[in-house]
Amino acid sequence: MEALSRMISAAVTHGFMAGFPIGDPNKGIITLSHLLFADDTLLFCEADRDQLRALKALLLCFEAASDLKVNFDKSELVPVGNVSNTRQIASILGCKVASLPMTYLGLPLGAAVRASSIWDPVIEKIERKLEGWKRLYLSKGGRLTLIKSILSNLPTYFLSLFQLPARVAARIEKLYRDFLWSGIGDEFKFHLISWDKVCRPLSSGGLGIKNLRTFNRALLGKWLWRYNTEIEFYGNLLLIVNIRAATRATR
Repeated sequence: MEALSRMISAAVTHGFMAGFPIGDPNKGIITLSHLLFADDTLLFCEADRDQLRALKALLLCFEAASDLKVNFDKSELVPVGNVSNTRQIASILGCKVASLPMTYLGLPLGAAVRASSIWDPVIEKIERKLEGWKRLYLSKGGRLTLIKSILSNLPTYFLSLFQLPARVAARIEKLYRDFLWSGIGDEFKFHLISWDKVCRPLSSGGLGIKNLRTFNRALLGKWLWRYNTEIEFYGNLLLIVNIRAATRATR
């Protein structure tokens, strides 16, 4: 994929493609043309037929040189802003047309970051786990182990990227509480200890379950730590922060 990255960068340098300019002209501009994620690639260019033809030619050259196959049938073109010729330019690449908001590699794109709806996949995943476990005759210690080792880790990825809405936190914690105290079936049992005490460390008399709000603040604070300790990371952080503003531009 390094070869493909260099080919795309060369195409941008020579004016065959144009990515998104990001940053302050007085402090430096970064051109975002592509992002690589394992076997997936995000490409950014203007809604211009010549640029799409250049991109198609570049990908065909990459196929010939690397003996790898670009799956255009599974590829999607996502317009940003007011693009009137979406179908025409998609036909150049022979790919499908999608729209924002969407989910890419499990991450919501184009959705409001404070919207509770972006957490629906996380809640559904927790509910699916609980649906199977509730039919098992688990001891309270077994349920506690499942909460700490599996359920508490399911929201970690989203908690490291988005601020947790209070409504979502309350919903997830209710699922944890009901499973811990009820366990089998849907029979309700009284919660004998407040959830705040349950989430305390073992040394403080709690059960050591992660407090979602505290865990969320710690994970988001990690970015501030990286900002202060990793100089090279600063440029990448600016890139991430400004992507949303850049995608508002009409192409």
